[in-house]
Amino acid sequence: MKKKLVASLAALACAATLIAGCGGGDQKAASDKNAKVDRSKEFVTVLTGPTSGIYFPIGGAFSKVIGEMGYKTSATATGATGENINGILTHKGELAIAMSDSVIQAVDGFGAYEGKKKAEDLRAIMGLWPNVVQIVTTKDSGIKTFKDIKGKRVGVGAPNSGVELNARMIFEANGMTYKDAKVDYLSYGEAIAQMKNGQCDVAFVTSGLGNATIKELGTTKEISFVPVDGEALKNLTKKYPFYIEWKIPKATYDTAADTTTAAVMNIMIVNKDLKDEVVYDLLDGIYSPKGLETIGASHATAKREIKPETALRGITGTSVKLHPGAEKYYKDKGLLK
Repeated sequence: MKKKLVASLAALACAATLIAGCGGGDQKAASDKNAKVDRSKEFVTVLTGPTSGIYFPIGGAFSKVIGEMGYKTSATATGATGENINGILTHKGELAIAMSDSVIQAVDGFGAYEGKKKAEDLRAIMGLWPNVVQIVTTKDSGIKTFKDIKGKRVGVGAPNSGVELNARMIFEANGMTYKDAKVDYLSYGEAIAQMKNGQCDVAFVTSGLGNATIKELGTTKEISFVPVDGEALKNLTKKYPFYIEWKIPKATYDTAADTTTAAVMNIMIVNKDLKDEVVYDLLDGIYSPKGLETIGASHATAKREIKPETALRGITGTSVKLHPGAEKYYKDKGLLK
């Protein structure tokens, strides 16, 4: 009877701490000796993105790693960058994935954040992966260049989302405005759903390559991408230097040819008030072999792009400050002078 009682109590204790990563195994044991924080008393919410996009599975993997370290944790689906920036500023989460261009605008108070209080409490802790501007259409739309979008029905993203900010800048780089098209402020999941029914011609999708929603569209429609190239790309990168030239390989979505476009980096942001020792400890777990394996298993893009060598992409040389805990971590690892 006593053995059964002990076993029951152990099971209850494990269930009660499940979200904190009960049974974290070797990774937890190996990193505990370096921890300067009582992980069991710290709750780390990771703000991700829509369930249809790449932020959600990768953010969930970060939460899993954090839980296996012994922290209490959860991953929350959100509207992505815009909502995540606000969530960090209002302490609705501790970590959040966001596009660097939007974070820079929030910190410096321009673009979509013109006239708003500068987001001086935002801090970055690591670079993630490039978010590629994928302007998707279908072969039967007849759209081949950006100028062909004139008069067409275009899903530009939810208002002030990272996708919508990109759309606005790319219209500008092409010498156009939203007035030149029939713009709907739809998330790309909604826009692509309408494309299936012939109610939308073009959808802006700013995401990692291999986006599941685009792939799904490709099962019923022959898709193609509107390029961002030539003078438009020059205009874009000159005015907004956080953009870089990128390619959508034809093999990614089984299209007829590679497509030239633009990309911006995703970064992980936190509030400046997050404890230095917590940030340092989280990075130590994330960049451990087990942490990278777990995160890499969530998506091919994460496996390819998230590694210590790319930790400062999208952060160095920008107005976004590195959190002191992250700065110490990178200096200790020889990644930052």
